[in-house]
Amino acid sequence: MTAKTMVGATGRRKTSVARVRLVPGSGLIVVNARSLEEYFPRETGRRLAVRPLDVTETRARYDVHVTVDGGGITGQAGAVSLGIARALSAADPACKPVLAKEGLLTRDARMTERKKYGQPGARRRFQFSKR
Repeated sequence: MTAKTMVGATGRRKTSVARVRLVPGSGLIVVNARSLEEYFPRETGRRLAVRPLDVTETRARYDVHVTVDGGGITGQAGAVSLGIARALSAADPACKPVLAKEGLLTRDARMTERKKYGQPGARRRFQFSKR
């Protein structure tokens, strides 16, 4: 980071929204006032959330403070990942090509399809009866 001391960004995935603040530091990651290991109990969620820091090899250079809400654990991990990637690209423009090549700056627009009237679910139909 050059003149800026703190960089903020927002990441979204499904119905989850993550507000990320990146501060120069020693690599501390705090999610909703809890440690990363405590908030994301599964290894896959932790790995997905910090992937932008691992890809750019900047994990020890920044402290990350995240506020995330909505959705489930996987959606929240994806939202945190996008938020960190956006904050990194704003803090250090040299990271942007690496993040873009890995596909970490792309917003995943897939959402749950809504339930339609006259059906029990989004695509499921009621059982057809001839008689």
